[in-house]
Amino acid sequence: MINRSLFSLIFVGFLFLSLIESKNPDLYKVLGVDRNASQREIQKAFHKLSLQYHPDKNKNKGAQEKFAEINNAYDILSDEQKRKNYDLYGDERANPGFDGGNSGEQGGHGFSFRPGEWQNMGGQGGSKSFSFSFGGPGSGRQSSSGFGFNDIFSNLFGGGMGGGNPFGGGMGGSQFSGSSSSGRSQQGSKHSAKNIPSVNTQLYRKEIVDGGMTWLLLAYTSNLQGLQHYRSVIEEVATSLQGAMKVGSINCESEASLCKELGVYPRRVPKIIVYSYASGEKGSLVEYGGDLDVKSMKSFCQDNLPRFSKRIKLDNFNAASEAGKFPKVLLLSTKKNTPVIWRALSGLYRNRFTFYDVEVHDMSDPSVKNLGINSLPAIIGFLSDGENQVLKSGISVKDLKSAIQGLSGLLDSFEKMNKKAASTKNDHSESGGNIPLLTASNFDHICGVKVPVCLIGVFKSSTTRDKLQKIFQSVSQKTYSRRQSSAFGSRDSLSYALLDATKQQSFLNALDKSGFKSSDTFLVAYKPKRGTFAASQDEITEEAVERFVSSILNGDVQFSKTRQKPTLK
Repeated sequence: MINRSLFSLIFVGFLFLSLIESKNPDLYKVLGVDRNASQREIQKAFHKLSLQYHPDKNKNKGAQEKFAEINNAYDILSDEQKRKNYDLYGDERANPGFDGGNSGEQGGHGFSFRPGEWQNMGGQGGSKSFSFSFGGPGSGRQSSSGFGFNDIFSNLFGGGMGGGNPFGGGMGGSQFSGSSSSGRSQQGSKHSAKNIPSVNTQLYRKEIVDGGMTWLLLAYTSNLQGLQHYRSVIEEVATSLQGAMKVGSINCESEASLCKELGVYPRRVPKIIVYSYASGEKGSLVEYGGDLDVKSMKSFCQDNLPRFSKRIKLDNFNAASEAGKFPKVLLLSTKKNTPVIWRALSGLYRNRFTFYDVEVHDMSDPSVKNLGINSLPAIIGFLSDGENQVLKSGISVKDLKSAIQGLSGLLDSFEKMNKKAASTKNDHSESGGNIPLLTASNFDHICGVKVPVCLIGVFKSSTTRDKLQKIFQSVSQKTYSRRQSSAFGSRDSLSYALLDATKQQSFLNALDKSGFKSSDTFLVAYKPKRGTFAASQDEITEEAVERFVSSILNGDVQFSKTRQKPTLK
């Protein structure tokens, strides 16, 4: 009798196996991809189908079940280990041979076998794994395919197996379930944002608030619909903007106080918020309300990147006249709007640099040539002593992350260079600092047509430069009362500057045929509006400079016509 019962049980088991195999869909077919599809192809297929069957957009009958099936398939195939197990055994858990662990319910005990193992015990190919579990709570629960073990016995034998045990072992509510991919569908809404870093109150206040970086944040609770899809889209957006933006997830169950503080507690579906700098220097939270797709969300995030770079026109830009305590950097590119990379950097370095950017299309433009660049995009740095440096030209970008890292290193190096240049700066209450070094970018401001007289100290070595710097600073203090503080507007106004003869010999050649090549250091008084100059090649002392300045102001110096209009490189 026992043998007959055992035979009946095995027969029913095999019957159920055939039924459940027909109920378990091929996960690759669910997503519409080949079995050798890449992770990228799987992800793209998932995004497309999720949008098509999302319950918020698709109200057709069966859409919700299809959406759960799609999420379940992606959950398994997007995980390399689960996918490997599924390919081998038809089960993402794939416990080979006998399994003494639980079979899906606490307290349950079971074993598993693979069809065909009776003959070869090898479990080869794409064979599927099924498990029997005996006892444990909820053993009468339906399987993922829609019916339970008791249903079959009830249909075939006119009653369930909930009470008696034909084997005399007190099987209780025996359960037979196909532990294939569909077995996880009921857990589909229990996912956490596992691949997105968690954000708590401390991290939010320390790293996110006014940190200069845009953050894309996912606020969720574990039982919300479509969490897997939200997470997947956010991860892809984060990958495409890596380096310019960071992502985080806030579990509003464990971080309820933070969610309440931010006003983002999700009810039915997760909430997506961005810590934005689009509206000003202070960051603020902006909720995303657009379509749940990568393109729309990425565009939204880009719109909320920092905007600390000032858009300028090159023909009327003068770094020396721009206020600010930080060194200045200028990006020249062909972009109509400020590039994403530059906006991200302007946030990261907003307390260390003043950022500018300009659209350029004509490299032959004199204002572009004067900066000394030969290809675009290019970055120019302006030192505190008035000198400008081409930090990089012909910039090529491999990807956003590496570009930001590379340019960050460039800015760090320039900052050190500027600190070194500023270390020689003396604190003068009236003159306000170092005598500027003449360059193509500041020439019009310091020695332009609006300046009556420009006094230039010419040097060929760092020693003579330092000497001129100290003398000019002292003399400028004594003659400051004669200058109009507005913009060198009076007849008596003088501006002071230094010139490196080793780099600007063409400027000196434009004044005099000899180019003053025999002198290591000397003075030049230049009247831009009249195109005249006077030179003093006497020994440079403070008294000698004072006499020269006094003679200029008193009209006792003879000025000569320049050979041609002097320009700087």
